[in-house]
Amino acid sequence: MPTYNKLVRDKIPKIIENAGKEALTRILDEMEYEKHLIEKLGEEVEEFVQTPNEEELADIMEVVEAIMKMKKISWETVRAVQAKKRQERGGFEDRVFLEEVME
Repeated sequence: MPTYNKLVRDKIPKIIENAGKEALTRILDEMEYEKHLIEKLGEEVEEFVQTPNEEELADIMEVVEAIMKMKKISWETVRAVQAKKRQERGGFEDRVFLEEVME
């Protein structure tokens, strides 16, 4: 029987049970949840690096939204910070690739 020890989407245990298998699960406390959400974000980003498509990007967004909800951060707050950083430092539209800084 495979061991996963990872955060999964809410309906995964039911999907496993519907396939005739048994899923051993537990509910994480707040500290564990935050830790595993951050791990999950890294996992999803790595999957996107390997397969850069909209499905993998949607998985990243799902984890980001869970983190935002847990930390009580609104999209408005994130967008405001994003706009401020874009104004101060720019975005990525110009495709600038820094190769070296000379002293």
